[in-house]
Amino acid sequence: MVDTTQRNVLFWDVMRQRGNQYHEHMAEVAPHVLSYAAEIVIDGRTLERPVNYALARIIPPKGVDIDQRRRPFVVVDPRAGHGPGIAGFKADSEIGVAFKAGHPCYFVGFLPDPVPGQTLEDIARAEAVFLEKVIALHPDADAKPCVIGNCQAGWAVMMLAAMRPELFGPIIIAGSPLSYWGGIHGKYPMRYSGGLLGGSWLTALTSDLGHGKFDGTWLVQNFENQNPANTLWTKQYNLYANIDAEAPRYLGFERWWGGHVNLNAEEIQSIVDELFIGNKLAAGMIKGSDGTMIDLRNIRSPIVVFCSKGDNVTPPQQALGWLLDLYDDVDDIRRHGQTIVYTIHESVGHLGIFVATGVARKEYAEFSNNIDLIDVLPPGLYEAVFEAKRDDTASPDLVTGEWIMRCEARTLDDIRALGGNDAADERRFATAARVSEINLALYRTFAQPMVRAMVSKPVAEWLDRLHPLRLQYELLSDKNPWLAPVAAIAQAVRKKRQPAAADNPFLAVQETVSEQIVAGLNSWRDGVETLAERTFLTIYSNPLLQVAVGIDPADTRRQRKAPKMPLHDELVETRIAELKSRVATGDVREGTIRALLYVGIPRAAVDARGFEAIRRLRAVRYDVQRPALAEFKRMVHEQAFILLLDQEAAVAALPALIPDAKSRRSTVAAVRQVLGAGGEITGEVAERLQRIARILVVEDVASASPAA
Repeated sequence: MVDTTQRNVLFWDVMRQRGNQYHEHMAEVAPHVLSYAAEIVIDGRTLERPVNYALARIIPPKGVDIDQRRRPFVVVDPRAGHGPGIAGFKADSEIGVAFKAGHPCYFVGFLPDPVPGQTLEDIARAEAVFLEKVIALHPDADAKPCVIGNCQAGWAVMMLAAMRPELFGPIIIAGSPLSYWGGIHGKYPMRYSGGLLGGSWLTALTSDLGHGKFDGTWLVQNFENQNPANTLWTKQYNLYANIDAEAPRYLGFERWWGGHVNLNAEEIQSIVDELFIGNKLAAGMIKGSDGTMIDLRNIRSPIVVFCSKGDNVTPPQQALGWLLDLYDDVDDIRRHGQTIVYTIHESVGHLGIFVATGVARKEYAEFSNNIDLIDVLPPGLYEAVFEAKRDDTASPDLVTGEWIMRCEARTLDDIRALGGNDAADERRFATAARVSEINLALYRTFAQPMVRAMVSKPVAEWLDRLHPLRLQYELLSDKNPWLAPVAAIAQAVRKKRQPAAADNPFLAVQETVSEQIVAGLNSWRDGVETLAERTFLTIYSNPLLQVAVGIDPADTRRQRKAPKMPLHDELVETRIAELKSRVATGDVREGTIRALLYVGIPRAAVDARGFEAIRRLRAVRYDVQRPALAEFKRMVHEQAFILLLDQEAAVAALPALIPDAKSRRSTVAAVRQVLGAGGEITGEVAERLQRIARILVVEDVASASPAA
């Protein structure tokens, strides 16, 4: 009884501190949760088209050595209701592991309120200016910046990369819904929300109630609604049950969770209409202000997609479904010169993709350590798999962290195997999109003028303050006089704290009751989600409704394919003819790369240890000048394409590329060393290595040395 009474007092004191923290945080000019010092490089409000975004250089903490020759990392946080900084609010974060790998780091953040009139395209232009500045600040870097886009920022970065591909190195998009209609029955019901609410008219209404601004607290409310057990019970119970140790972590997260930001009405309306309900990005249906279609196939940089089966906001089908909309097969991906790497976590939730310590130490650490490998990979589709480093791991000196990353070749059938919509589902979502357009037009015609006339700026401000999520911070703080005694009582409790023993039977009862509450809330959530799904499927399956809004009930297409570009096909044919003419031309470096790619084909995977072996070989001072990373990448891609076009002719031409005996021995030895870094060379790989040795007249493969 003493323990639980004390815990109650301490719990409400932490809630009081949370409210005070909220007021202090929101009173800051530029509230964020970065744990690193930063300096503003460009304030977006000073640009020709001002926006509320800014580019900041993250200052490395003491003890962190930065290599200015390594590509910079630019992290863009999501503006989806919360404030900026979650990508760097602790050491084990996206920024933290990039620092550990020696990369300079920059951060793109934003202010709580948008500049009046700013649009999504204005933000894209500003971010292009930011990247131009980062590139200019690092003239000695060996490659273009790696850009990380979290959640909403992921699709924003992808759109910019399609418009300005020359600004980007590898792009990492984490938890980003590029194909919002995607999913499987029985899971991930958030995609039904737009249809169940009648479309985006409610977005317009909410913006009008905000006097032209959309309160980001409603977006946070959507996240909360996905897991009522955690929202209503678990989060608070964990604090109560572990009150002596949990408070700092709880307050640290709540500082970000309660840092709500706003969007302009035009911004959120475009997001909902075009990206969510309309699902237009993957289908190539979004236009810039100049009328140009935004086609994700224009992106020239490698794309890394990180998603999770435990993410009920952006499941794998939404993170990866755009590949099926854009490409016919892997050869189509290659024809566009694109390298796409994906990895699927088995369990972590949406927020865990950005903030989980284990994810930062594993996936993001490996991406940071091996970003050059990802950049150099030949065009195609790969899955990044991670193997823990063990005592018996081959070539442990080539492993830079605690994990070994391997990029294994995949096909679009692997993406289809994740599940997704059938033709009936596509018709349902297309019908919901048309209904949304109709309802939005009706609202704008008949209701919007009255709503705008009734809601003045002071009224909008009071409505914002009365939002349930905001109200809890207002009520549970020192601004509430009824909580005044709590601080003093809590201080006295801490001096006489008497926690119950771990084997106290009432603690076991408490835990059992908590589990039952969680189970009950989860059952309620499952029932609501099942009802929501059945309602959506029933309403939007109605053929009369489909015909009424212009959808053909007999349409059997499972994806809305993005239109093909005839000019691109002509350019591909020209490039193929050029590559065929270059089969027998090149130097020793190109011949060595061709031999390496040919021998490694049966493995259908690239091991990070092999690339580290290449890195170390390139670091040795040879008589032949080492190519820069961009040139090395160009040679790898070119030789990979030549092998795809005519493997036999490419191999037969190797003696012409590597004419002297010394270089031939070095080539064979380098191939053996690189491919042997990941383990013993056996099977077809060994046979191919022997074939290369015969073609190059190298008799003793084992004794060849790469030192020439």
